[in-house]
Amino acid sequence: MNSLIKSSGIPSIRTLMEDFWNSENLLERAFRRDLLPAVNIKENEGNFEIEVAAPGFQKQDFKVDIQNDVLNISAETKDESTEEKDNYTRREFSYSSFNRSFSLPKNVKEENVQARYENGVLKLKLEKAEKELPQKKNIAIE
Repeated sequence: MNSLIKSSGIPSIRTLMEDFWNSENLLERAFRRDLLPAVNIKENEGNFEIEVAAPGFQKQDFKVDIQNDVLNISAETKDESTEEKDNYTRREFSYSSFNRSFSLPKNVKEENVQARYENGVLKLKLEKAEKELPQKKNIAIE
């Protein structure tokens, strides 16, 4: 899962060691990265803009939702063609899908997310709240 929250970008020693000793995980992540669409995230004063490069899909192929402060973007498309000539039948199948998830900062207004798909790019605009919503709340004991 990716995050919209800024980080140093430097992996921890623990993460590096886990990747080194768990080569299966490392290979899986490298392979999946090639199959995932490229994503650009831009933070503006009042919103976040996300662009997902996903050519070959239609608007109805996408599913975008937010659950537990996580933005999920997925798409799936299937195509099947059959050609019958003389003594043979040729059938071709095509299937493509992806799923990307992003942790959202607490100041995103989840009810004001806008999305549109044009020219092979899914564009999302996530509006920020005027002030960051509290992450911790103290409960008074009576």
